[in-house]
Amino acid sequence: MSATTADPSLLADRKLVKRTHSSDRRFAAISHTLLSIWAVIVIVPMLWVLMSSFKSTGEILSSPFSLPNEWKFENYANAWSDASIGKYFLNSAVVVVSALVLVMLLGAMCAYILARFQFPGRRLIYYTMLAGLTFPVFLAIVPLFFQLQNFGLLNTRLGLILTYVAFALPFTMFFLYSFFRSLPHDVYEASQIDGAGEWRAFFQVMLPMASPGMAAVAIFNFLGLWNQFLLPVALNTDQDNWVLTQGMSAYAASQVYDIDYGALFAAIVITVAPVLVVYVIFQRRIAGSVSQGTFR
Repeated sequence: MSATTADPSLLADRKLVKRTHSSDRRFAAISHTLLSIWAVIVIVPMLWVLMSSFKSTGEILSSPFSLPNEWKFENYANAWSDASIGKYFLNSAVVVVSALVLVMLLGAMCAYILARFQFPGRRLIYYTMLAGLTFPVFLAIVPLFFQLQNFGLLNTRLGLILTYVAFALPFTMFFLYSFFRSLPHDVYEASQIDGAGEWRAFFQVMLPMASPGMAAVAIFNFLGLWNQFLLPVALNTDQDNWVLTQGMSAYAASQVYDIDYGALFAAIVITVAPVLVVYVIFQRRIAGSVSQGTFR
């Protein structure tokens, strides 16, 4: 009698393994098919916008899906200068980079203190900051407007920077909390024995160890702040200080009867390009660094 017929449990285990492998293959095939469809849905419109940014308006209307007969690189120059996209791009860069530096510094320091030290009110501070994640932005527009007006910061880049920092800080703290919580305490104690103070231990020892989390949350914050529209529209009405989302909205609205579609698509590419570049470069760090912040 063979071993297979002699041991029914072994035969059942083999059938279970085969069914598991078969179901895994079906799940992988379905997943890859759905992801491929989603990729086509996302990539094709982006490629069409990029291709259209090198066409004239007549060519876009007559043959929207064909390659350009003549590549019009001047569309980008027209969008950058004539539509003032260049000025708005620089304003966005100044506001977003400044806000990003501040929120990363403050968020890292706050998360480090809450994660590594025990003191009265620690739990209250943590959950109070988490409550900021649940507060809708549009509910804060009116109070923010009068608050910035009272401080003389309405319609200024500094006021917009501070507002960005305030809204991005709870998420930054929440994200980094688990990273600082998971760092080995022995390294901190070793730095203390070597004579490092609290500031030096934080900036030279603990902060570099949390660099994967810092990079991931910085990318998330950059994507969110770069695409911010509601806060600038309500709190930054001075055209000289407009950010890129405001400039793009105004430029699209001004193209009523005589629309330069080539320049308009070029402006869209200029707006989207920084986000795509940042995401493509750091996408693996984003996927490898996401974790849940839990209070312990």
